[in-house]
Amino acid sequence: MAQASDYTALITSEHAGKPKFTAMVSAIADCFADLQNTLAGMPGLFDLNVAVGSQLDAVGLWVGLSRKLSVPISGVLFSFDTPAVGFDQGNWQGPYDPPAGLVSLDDRTYRQLLLAKIGANRWDGTLSTADAILNSVFNRFFTYIFLQDNGDMSITLGVSGMIPSALLLALLATGQLVVKAEGVLLSTQVTSVNFAPLFGFDVSNSFIAGFDRGAWGTPR
Repeated sequence: MAQASDYTALITSEHAGKPKFTAMVSAIADCFADLQNTLAGMPGLFDLNVAVGSQLDAVGLWVGLSRKLSVPISGVLFSFDTPAVGFDQGNWQGPYDPPAGLVSLDDRTYRQLLLAKIGANRWDGTLSTADAILNSVFNRFFTYIFLQDNGDMSITLGVSGMIPSALLLALLATGQLVVKAEGVLLSTQVTSVNFAPLFGFDVSNSFIAGFDRGAWGTPR
């Protein structure tokens, strides 16, 4: 970190003992030291992993994705006694959100959407790479994503592990969080038991498992 003392230490011997001269150099150098520290800290402020608020919005301008939704997402606002939108699942209604649904994403959800968009911007079109992109976004929350090509211009997206929030599920179901080719139909199956893999035969891993481990998938 730059400090004014870095410059006052360079004062030559004939002026080093002059307190007024030293004070003048310190006052001038302090401005430039603060400027250097501010500039040095800016990359960290716009680091996608820690950026918040307007900093995330600035990252979104570069990535090509706004936190403002063109179509409100309904059925994701917090509510008592309503399945899938209770505590840790539903989103609080913001001051500018209509009763019908959300029109703006919170920082955490927007960050995940940006991570997926960055991956999509670099996507090579293969299903395996799409899997890797989605799991890089979701694995940090112990949610596991896999894509299955049905061979008929449609894909099935499976969600196992920790069940995402209602908003993330809505974004997945509408294709806003999915890396896929244009024109390909999408269907989503989400585990019905938190932290459980989806039920399936002849496979046993974090994504799919058989009897006593796997849970039935819920379409979205």
